[in-house]
Amino acid sequence: MALKNFDGAVAVLTGGASGIALATARALYARSAHVVLADINEQGLQQVAQQVKESNPSSVKQVVVMKTDVTNAEQVQELMRLALDTCGRIDLVVSSAGIGRGGPIDLFTAQEMQTMMNINFMGTYHCVQAALPMMRQQQSGYFVFLSSAAGKLCVPLLTGYCASKWAIRGFSTALRAELYGTGIDITTVYPSWVDTPMIRQEGMEFLNIDVKLTAEHVAEEILQAVQEGRHDLTLAPDEGTALLLAVMKDDPDRAEQLMGQAFQQRLREVFGG
Repeated sequence: MALKNFDGAVAVLTGGASGIALATARALYARSAHVVLADINEQGLQQVAQQVKESNPSSVKQVVVMKTDVTNAEQVQELMRLALDTCGRIDLVVSSAGIGRGGPIDLFTAQEMQTMMNINFMGTYHCVQAALPMMRQQQSGYFVFLSSAAGKLCVPLLTGYCASKWAIRGFSTALRAELYGTGIDITTVYPSWVDTPMIRQEGMEFLNIDVKLTAEHVAEEILQAVQEGRHDLTLAPDEGTALLLAVMKDDPDRAEQLMGQAFQQRLREVFGG
């Protein structure tokens, strides 16, 4: 069920100290929602709280922050209890905390893979486990899960990231079926490259990245999707990603071949030979 009106709604956002979650928090507060921000970066949270309030200076709605490690189930439970104690209900949970790391699978350690899954996927799972009881009691509620275009594609050097984002895709699809008819719904977001620090990390130069999305644009699209009750929000304004998504939908083997060929060509361009 769509969340039509954000005025007075209570929204909990993880990864709230930066990026898409912060932009979404600002957009929500501008629409007179109560905002509860969580992030492992406590100093960053304190700094952005004022930024969120500046989105709607005349608002008397709550802006609450809490240091939270989304890989820790107890901390996420405490976060949801804080939202309930402060605002009385939970209408929207935006699970945006995540990391993106790349590199050849030969050098991508088991610890790095586990960390990726713990933050990107298990963090989303913990949010659902913690917020769902209240939503069931209310017979209403909405989740937004941040996956990625990588959650629909096969991107060389991003094997761990793809795995974690495909996991969110599968989880959200099954969970929507499980929650059918309860008044609780989910939008899963699949953006292509967004202007964030991830795209500037070492090794990403091999992917020929074309960035056309900002966090602010993604945030506005998210809120519109929630109001419309859209289950799939895929944002791929760059022609390359849009084409690969279309091919992947119709012919996954061909998509893998195309991405592999492009990757090998990029390696030759960088290293020669």
